[in-house]
Amino acid sequence: MSMMGEFKTFAMRGNVVDLAVGVIIGGAFGRIVDSLVKDVIMPPIGMLFGGLDFANYYLPLNGQGTNLPLAEAQKAGAVLAYGNFLTILLNFILLAFVIFQMVRIVNRLRGPAPAPEPAKPSTPEDIVLLREIRDSLKK
Repeated sequence: MSMMGEFKTFAMRGNVVDLAVGVIIGGAFGRIVDSLVKDVIMPPIGMLFGGLDFANYYLPLNGQGTNLPLAEAQKAGAVLAYGNFLTILLNFILLAFVIFQMVRIVNRLRGPAPAPEPAKPSTPEDIVLLREIRDSLKK
């Protein structure tokens, strides 16, 4: 089989196609959650911390003042952008929570997991030995 044939067989397997669809949908869903955090959740939280854009909170590491917007402060020198980090952290926590809820719903829709079949009890050695003796005597 040629390499292209092998690749076609590999690419058309169900799990590879499912993975590709999952990655595409996950990327789009990540953008939705990112917008939810940035545009809906963080503005009220920013209002609690002084009415500023929370993503613009930073500590300058080069000794300059904190009155510049984050983009300009980064051009001026090194900054510790903790507000942006907290925004991304909250984004991740919300995304993980939503995915957890989706998995719970899917598992609930699937129903309970099938019970494993009980293992057949093994025959004790002395019974097996007695059967072999019986079969030998019959011959």
